[in-house]
Amino acid sequence: MPYYVYKIGPLNILAKLGVAENFKAAKALANEHRKQLLPTSGQSVKMIFAENELAAEDTLSQPREGEVGLIGDDY
Repeated sequence: MPYYVYKIGPLNILAKLGVAENFKAAKALANEHRKQLLPTSGQSVKMIFAENELAAEDTLSQPREGEVGLIGDDY
């Protein structure tokens, strides 16, 4: 299974940056693109190990546990 590298922009819009067959190549690709991002752009670069492009995009689009709403007391 390949590694997919995506740029995630505002409103969780995904843009595929590349595909790598091994972790080392995917990490180098992701780090190269991270260096080009401005800190205030609101974008991030993530890599994911998935069967295909559709599975990668589906996984990246789902909210992670603990990201939605407040955790703990509301007051």
